[in-house]
Amino acid sequence: MSMVLTPLRGFPLVKSGDDLVELTVQALSVSGITLREGDILVFAQKVVSKAEGRWVNLATVTPSSRATELAQQIEKDPRLVEVILRESRAILRTRPGTIVVEHRLGFVCANAGIDHSNVAGTGTEQEEWVLLLPEDPDASARRLRAGIQDRFGFPIGVMIIDSHGRAWRLGTVGVAIGLAGVPGLVDLRGKPDLFGYRLRITQVGAGDELAAAASLVMGQAAEGTPVVHVRGFPYPLREANLSELLRPLEQDLFR
Repeated sequence: MSMVLTPLRGFPLVKSGDDLVELTVQALSVSGITLREGDILVFAQKVVSKAEGRWVNLATVTPSSRATELAQQIEKDPRLVEVILRESRAILRTRPGTIVVEHRLGFVCANAGIDHSNVAGTGTEQEEWVLLLPEDPDASARRLRAGIQDRFGFPIGVMIIDSHGRAWRLGTVGVAIGLAGVPGLVDLRGKPDLFGYRLRITQVGAGDELAAAASLVMGQAAEGTPVVHVRGFPYPLREANLSELLRPLEQDLFR
């Protein structure tokens, strides 16, 4: 069993309204990759958010009293805190410089996934612009998948990933936030292990495993390779969505 991950070359800086399907088709050609049935394309969240116009200019944001009070406690721009609050269901933890939230999409992350890095707005106030996560990453993944499948005529998988921190370990890792045709969770319960014993509890977060691998070849700084082609994913492709990867609150031992 082998899996090959190849970052697509020639992908331009993405602007609001850009056609990611067309840009991806062009980048596949530049990279010398012939797409095949069962391949997967992994997209960095930022290019999806940029194409969908998920910019916010902090100069236009008026912070609420709650945002202003919280900003004083954690030493953050109150306008940014206001945007974080709008993107969140609940504030879980705070410390100077960081707010850990339950995002409106259901997962736990820092600062509601709002980005300053590798973000450039428009006009003369670039430092005022921040980028939100896609409104509905699963829907974004489905649209990309449908557009690419229409061009090539066979089924593939598409995933949108972001970089998240972890409660008990240092460093960010890639995680799936949008899925279309790629399993998020693979249930191995009932399968035999090496010695013939039946697995009883094993479920594999295959979507996040692939996201972490793709994140390695994308890079996190100035690499400019926001889309990765994957061939040889070891599990069957199927319809899926983000919700299957999210632990229900009643099973969360740390909240």
